[in-house]
Amino acid sequence: MKIKITGKELKITEAINDYVERKLDRIDKYFEDAEAEVTLRTEKTEQIAEIYVSANGEKYRAVTEDKDMYASIDKDIDILEGQIRKSKTKKEKMMREGSLKTMEVNEEKHTDVENEIIKTSYYDIKPMLPEDAVLKLQEKPTHNFLAFINVETGKVNVVHKLKDGKNYGLVEPEE
Repeated sequence: MKIKITGKELKITEAINDYVERKLDRIDKYFEDAEAEVTLRTEKTEQIAEIYVSANGEKYRAVTEDKDMYASIDKDIDILEGQIRKSKTKKEKMMREGSLKTMEVNEEKHTDVENEIIKTSYYDIKPMLPEDAVLKLQEKPTHNFLAFINVETGKVNVVHKLKDGKNYGLVEPEE
């Protein structure tokens, strides 16, 4: 992490410099390449620390004042760490939501499978006349066909709606 420490109306001692660098290690663990600008100043009896961190296109800033410069630096680090964690959590949440959307799109692609059996339905095949099968099919407007055992032949037949929507077809097996 590149660190630039500036003192306004305050001489930056070696102890303060080391303290700031040591504390900024807590921030550095979140980023691979970050820059920090630290401005320390005094106004009357208050010690003011301003820390500005820039990394990965993101900018974080904290300004606090205290009677003690070290306490002010500590508060800034806590504030910055909170901002960074909040930002990272928000990004991770967005990534998770994005991945769910991607999964939904992928699922839609799977439904474009052709020449495969993708759904199986089970129903009872009852013995009846073809005319009765047509009446039964008319009772179920959402169904397009009805399989049944033809009483006259003893074989499985299928009655289906024709495209005209008015008439029906009968499918019988050959002998």
